[in-house]
Amino acid sequence: MNNDQGNDRFQLLVEGVKDYAIFMLDPEGHVISWNPGAELIKGYRAEEILGRHFSLFYQAGALERGWPEHELKVARAEGRFEDEGWRVRKDGSVFWANVVITALHDATGALCGFAKITRDLTERRRQEEVLRESEERFRLLMEGVKDYAIFMLDPEGKIASWNNGAELIKGYRAEEVLGRHFSLFYPADAIARGWPEHELRMARAEGRFEDEGWRVRKDGSVFWANVVITPLYGSDKELRGFAKITRDLTERKRIEMLEEADLRRNEFLAMLSHELRNPLAPIRNALSVMRMSGVDESALSWARTVLDRQVEHLSRLVDDLLDVSRIAIGKITLQREPLEIGQIVTSAVESSQPLIDSREHILEVLLPDEPLRIEGDLTRLSQVVLNLLNNAAKFTPKGGHLRLTVEREGEMAAIRVHDTGIGISADLLPNVFDLFTQGDRSLDRTEGGLGIGLTMVHRLVKLHGGSVEVRSEGSGLGSEFVVRLPLLAVPAPARQPQPARSRPAGTRRVLVVDDNRDATETLELLLQLWGHEVQSALNGPEALALAVKFRPEIILLDIGLPGMSGYEVARQLRKLPGFRDVFIVAVTGYGQESDRLHSQKAGFGHHLVKPVQPEVLQELIASAPLVRNGC
Repeated sequence: MNNDQGNDRFQLLVEGVKDYAIFMLDPEGHVISWNPGAELIKGYRAEEILGRHFSLFYQAGALERGWPEHELKVARAEGRFEDEGWRVRKDGSVFWANVVITALHDATGALCGFAKITRDLTERRRQEEVLRESEERFRLLMEGVKDYAIFMLDPEGKIASWNNGAELIKGYRAEEVLGRHFSLFYPADAIARGWPEHELRMARAEGRFEDEGWRVRKDGSVFWANVVITPLYGSDKELRGFAKITRDLTERKRIEMLEEADLRRNEFLAMLSHELRNPLAPIRNALSVMRMSGVDESALSWARTVLDRQVEHLSRLVDDLLDVSRIAIGKITLQREPLEIGQIVTSAVESSQPLIDSREHILEVLLPDEPLRIEGDLTRLSQVVLNLLNNAAKFTPKGGHLRLTVEREGEMAAIRVHDTGIGISADLLPNVFDLFTQGDRSLDRTEGGLGIGLTMVHRLVKLHGGSVEVRSEGSGLGSEFVVRLPLLAVPAPARQPQPARSRPAGTRRVLVVDDNRDATETLELLLQLWGHEVQSALNGPEALALAVKFRPEIILLDIGLPGMSGYEVARQLRKLPGFRDVFIVAVTGYGQESDRLHSQKAGFGHHLVKPVQPEVLQELIASAPLVRNGC
């Protein structure tokens, strides 16, 4: 093939191309050839453009900075120049052009012109601009949203993007969190049970996952979050990651919790009112019987038994309330000592046995062969097991079966109380240890009680470093409570019983001070029946005047007196000659630790909380130091 044939074919090729403007420039930049593609793209016919300088395709700004000459200069120096930018058509419209200029040399190496190829990329540019604007709008949207944490995770759960809302809600800046696993926002217990990984699994399986729960900020504080996780897939159906949207709903949760607590508190107060009124009817009836003339001894004995039983019931209710209050505010003090689990079980079973027998239950107690020793408060831990046994007895229909077992579980002692009773419904089960929570338990209403025993059980066990759980298959299928307590690493001897203190006998001179006339007169009568010499006063000034005349050895003094409080009376008594060593006992309804501290500072030698058990008072008086004639 000769040169003429080759040139003809090349000319045909150039003439046939419509998508590219292909033309030649002389060394100064004048157009010397023009193909149909150039005419189609730029709008000039060949006769309109040949001989004209190619700079007429450029915008005014490019001409001002000498861009056409720059392109030729670079092409001459480097052999080639490529650029993208706006170019001008004949009609003045602009298009986005990709331009390639190639320097052409003759056989001697001298520059003979330039080949210039231009492609119209306006549509591609438009699509890129649309995409860029879309991405910019999305970026602005993400960065502008402050109420939601919106971020991306890679397929393994590592954080790949971070918006301003995420920084505001979670407290981390983007550079602090990118590349880290999203589980750092979860509480320790959620991480331990694999909840973050569960969320991603559910999102993949279901196409979406939504949850509410506690999450952790950078500063360690927690917030209640609504979380939505959506898996993201590419066009190849491969998982590319997850979109995660989190909203802080702490305020809404706080309001819900307050409303729920208020509802439960109102229900509890209504129940408390009912429980406190219940003993008043039999007390009033018993008193009416005792007032009647001609009543025989058997009726009087019945009335006394009713009064004793109902007062004991009221006392137990008040003690439960005080205990749960002290535990809730952290005012309870544990008297820790080495204990053998058998001591706790024996004490609790002895106390619960009358109730168990009255309901005709069978109680099975299984203890291990080896001694299991712990460190704790015998009274409080006995109270824990007693509460569980009493609950089991009350909520099991007559003739049921109760089982109490103790066994070692690794480094823990496990105490299990199982019953064949009414069981616990699934909706109540998660909240059974919450204060003021009760199910619809008709048996509980016949037995009485405030429904706060399980709250005390949970908190007392927690104070001992243990745990408590409940299991039930549902209503009518019985229940099982499991208390776990840490065992002592080194066995320690069990508590040895302390010898009883000797109590001096004889008549004591006692002054009773209380503004409640009935309380004063009944206590005065009781003391006289015990053989003591007693006088009484109804207020502080009267008590001070009477004390000087009567010279008591023991003063039973109420704190809540009108005008002058019991604290002030005690302080004034201690200033009187001969009253420094008089035994002053607070007999009061105030039983908090702070009340006991105040009475101690005021000069009281002992603090009793109403109603006082007669045997406790009798023993205290008998063991009081002898102070004859107040000297």
